[in-house]
This record gives sequence, structure tokens and C-alpha cells, in this order.
Amino acid sequence: MPPDLRDIEVIAPNLKRRLSGVTATVVRLVPLQAAMIGIAATGPGLPPHVPHLALWRMFLLPRDRLRVWHARRNTEMALGLILRGIFRRRLSLLFTSASQRAHTGYTRWLIGRMDGLVATSERSARYLDRRPVVILHGIDTEAFSPPVDRATLRRRLGLPEDHVILGCFGRIRAQKGTDAFVDASIALLKDRPGVSALVMGRATEGHEGFLAGLREKAVAAGLERRILFLPEVPVHEIADWYRALDLYVAPQRWEGFGLTPLEAMACGVPVVATRVGAFEEIVSEETGTLVPADDIPSLAAALVPFLDDPVRRRAAGAAALDRMRRHFRIEDEAAALVAVYRRLLAGERW
Repeated sequence: MPPDLRDIEVIAPNLKRRLSGVTATVVRLVPLQAAMIGIAATGPGLPPHVPHLALWRMFLLPRDRLRVWHARRNTEMALGLILRGIFRRRLSLLFTSASQRAHTGYTRWLIGRMDGLVATSERSARYLDRRPVVILHGIDTEAFSPPVDRATLRRRLGLPEDHVILGCFGRIRAQKGTDAFVDASIALLKDRPGVSALVMGRATEGHEGFLAGLREKAVAAGLERRILFLPEVPVHEIADWYRALDLYVAPQRWEGFGLTPLEAMACGVPVVATRVGAFEEIVSEETGTLVPADDIPSLAAALVPFLDDPVRRRAAGAAALDRMRRHFRIEDEAAALVAVYRRLLAGERW
């Protein structure tokens, strides 16, 4: 049964049918926020457990109270302006920006008409013309947690129990730096027979040749048995693959935010990441290492101490777990956004 409109104070639109980072954010947050405030999502492609209202009902919203319209895309900002300006719905418009590049003129025009702004990192905040509230993403630290028995888990997953295993998960494409991970792995694994590397994810349309080229590199180096290319797994299975790792690598050349380091760290895995997205605000000296983007020699050099020193790996993994549990719980992200909603519902603008 859909929520009662009279109880709804916040609407989170999702105007994209295909799975994306924004859609995943809405799906993760709205059920948690529903216990804190009257909130519902609207739009296609949302699972049944997410409180949801049909999109057509947005044009018939009662004018009995002010409501927050929380947009995360240009299309959603535009629809909020249409609902308020043409259909006279009582809406306070909020936009969350994850972009880390200059906005187009059209996007700046839309943002200029929002009543409040949120940025997902300090880096994203720099690209906005006025100061937003900065709220970093969090994750479910119960779903992502350290392994009870890593050796048993690796046996179940078909991975070598006695190897040091590093991994890189997500879309396989140049933007994500998958080639940098493979090149660094080739350079390091030749002299380390007890190390394996996992590439897990999907090459979407147009990137299949890129993946094929990476496989060919591993074969040419004689490392096809230790640089493994694994298919994307369902969301509910991914935590086990993080738990099987000794080290996670986030080699992106560009990233809006980037959740994979958070997911790995919550499983007690240290992270070597590039200085893109929100990684500088996630990874600390205690939990891993940061390197320049698109610098494969620096990436390879940063991996060496973690591959060769089990004491350092364990210490960094423990620090990563502690950092996630103290600063990056999804419950805290949800609560921080609810506090923003209440400011807007009280008439505040910024």
C-alpha cells in the first residue's frame, strides 16, 4: 500500500529506470529515513520495499503543507521547478551535488533556483556558487563487516587461501582505472608468487574491447591464473568478496563520490586509492594510502608495503573498520539529511 500523501513531508524523485549510483542512494536511504520523517520516493525502477508514490500523483500534491523535493539530477530539479512554478505545488527544492567538475550553464541556472544545497564531499562543494551543507555518504556497517573465518570464505569462493589477495571492483572502463590496476598488478605479481589480484565487475556496452585488452595483458604476462577477471555479482553477495581481500585498490581517474572504498574498509580491508572523488575524505594515512590519479608507478609503489608487510595490513584494516563505524554509517547520513529537511520545512534557505 502506498504511503498516505497527508503524512508525506519529503519526496525523493528518481527519474531514471536503469540502476545508477543515484538510484542506489535513494534505495538505501529512503527506507531508513521513513522511520525519522514522512518521506516517499517517486519514479521508475524502485524496489517494493522503498516507500513509493506514483509519479503522476506529484502533479496532484495537496497544498495543505510545505514539502521538500530532494533532487539529485538535473531532470529532477527541473521537474521540481515545474511542479512549483506551473502546478503551484508547495515545495521547498533541495539539490544534492556529487559533481567534481564545472557545471554547465543550464545546471547552474537550475541550482540557482534551489532553496538548499547539499554536496557529497568538500571537493564537490568547491564547484557550487554558494556554500552547501556537506554530507558524505555512509554505508550499512552491518551488511559490510569483517569475515568470521576468511580461510573458509575463500574456500567457498574458490580463491587461494594462502595468497595475499588485492581487488578492484566496479564498472570496467578507463574512467575507473581498471587498466591501471591490471598494469600495477602485472608489475608486482611477477616477483610475488603468493599474491593474486581480482578484477570484478561488468564492462558495459562500448567497453567490451577494453576488458578484452586487459585479459590479453594478463595472458601475455603469464599471470592469467593470478589476475582473475570475475563477473559482476548481485548486490547481496558483494560483501563476501570484499571480506576475502587483504587489500582494496580504487584506481579511478575520475569519480563523483565512490562507495567501494567505504565498503571495503567496513569489511576491515585497507585501501589504496587515487586522489579523486571523496577518497581524500575517506582514506587516511592510518587506513591506507592515496596516490595521484593516472600514475601507475606511484600506484604500484603504494601497494608494495601492504603486499609485503602483514602487520601493516592488519593495522590498517583495523583502523579502516574503526573509521567506518565512527564516521560513515548510513544511519548518520540519513539523519543528517533529515536535519536538512527540517530546516527547509521551517522556512530556512541557503
